[in-house]
Amino acid sequence: MTTLIATALIDSDGQPQFGHFASPVTDLMLHRFDYRTVMDKPASGLARYFHFKQFQFVSLCHADWQIGVAIADIRYAANSFCYFFNRNSQQLDEVSQLKPLSIGVSMSASPVSGTALFNGKQHIQLTPQGLNWQLKLSGSLLQGDINLTAAPGSMPLALCTPTGYNGWTYTQKHNALDVSGQLQYRNQALDLTCALAGYDFSAGYMRRETSWRWGSISALLPQGRFGLNLASGVNETGDNENCLWLNGSRQLLPAVRIKLNRQQPEQPWHYCSHDAAVDLYFSPQQCRRERLNFGFLASNFRQYCGTFTGSIRLQNGEKLQLDQVPGLAEDHFARW
Repeated sequence: MTTLIATALIDSDGQPQFGHFASPVTDLMLHRFDYRTVMDKPASGLARYFHFKQFQFVSLCHADWQIGVAIADIRYAANSFCYFFNRNSQQLDEVSQLKPLSIGVSMSASPVSGTALFNGKQHIQLTPQGLNWQLKLSGSLLQGDINLTAAPGSMPLALCTPTGYNGWTYTQKHNALDVSGQLQYRNQALDLTCALAGYDFSAGYMRRETSWRWGSISALLPQGRFGLNLASGVNETGDNENCLWLNGSRQLLPAVRIKLNRQQPEQPWHYCSHDAAVDLYFSPQQCRRERLNFGFLASNFRQYCGTFTGSIRLQNGEKLQLDQVPGLAEDHFARW
């Protein structure tokens, strides 16, 4: 597989560069993009603005708890959420916020610099710093200032794929990152010593109606620090975003089918590749859900905290066995 080396996502001809990148792009260069209608005419300024979507997400994983923090800007509105899941009590505590027309919300224009900011009852600030990220939180639910740090030599997944007839999606993800700093849940200090983190920076001209299924792990295994990202339904035109990290080393994985029963959400999900290199079952424990339906805009979002059990075949032929390893799963429909 050829990997791209580029600092700008949109090239000098106004076209996105598709494929896996050896390292993150430093600038999307949106102003260069030659955005066209489906009839190949230049898109209007309003279309260029409102059709662009971006979201950033951070997960923090500990043996006793799970935290998810997100900011999403779909131009017509921006929303954010923070949740804290206690694995021992199986209780999920959350704050969700919505701002029409994204007023007062800013997003970082680069996946390696800038700041995403959402002010409200739960203040969120996400700052990419090269391969590392900083997260600041203030509010009644979560308060803190933490750093997410990649292991030396570890690289994120950085990928751009064609989306629909005239769009593209850039995603950058990195799991099993070290966590440092200080963090409180409802004014109670959390021990970050054994916590690991992952982040997701995604942006682009995505399908008007889209959906995806997803799975993610950042956990300590007997073999060391382990990260996993699996997705189905998005970023699959020619390439996919499936990969793992083991002690900082990244390995790409084949396409996966993700099977679940929405009418019986307590049943295990199955993540499986055609060659059985990936064969995992996810057992849901608790769910952060949100359903919004404004006709023109709609979102049916479910993110589950739970555990993964099964196996993944490494490049050297060894099978990595997972036994109730904490992680996340997601099922999402969006009309935006």
